[in-house]
Amino acid sequence: MFVPPSVTPRAFEQLAAIGAGAEGKALRVAVEGGGCSGFQYEIKLDAPTEDDLILEGNGEKVVIDEVSQPFLAGAKIDFTEELIGARFTIENPNASSSCGCGTSFSM
Repeated sequence: MFVPPSVTPRAFEQLAAIGAGAEGKALRVAVEGGGCSGFQYEIKLDAPTEDDLILEGNGEKVVIDEVSQPFLAGAKIDFTEELIGARFTIENPNASSSCGCGTSFSM
């Protein structure tokens, strides 16, 4: 059974702060082959498509394509601000390991 990812209120607030929804854009979270651990996340602003899973909150959207959905089942999408910078993050229970930068993982 597919457990959809969750998106924190902080992530939706950041999308609202940058005006993503006002521009007709959503935060696209995808999984691609590559990176130092085998898979890597691609996170960008993009227009939703018909086959996307759409997660909504605070008037904003996070979208995940069909191919990436199984890789992100049960994941938590968040936004963090640290000394090294601010970024969207993914806490993925399906990843068996990840690299130090947090953008690539293995299963």
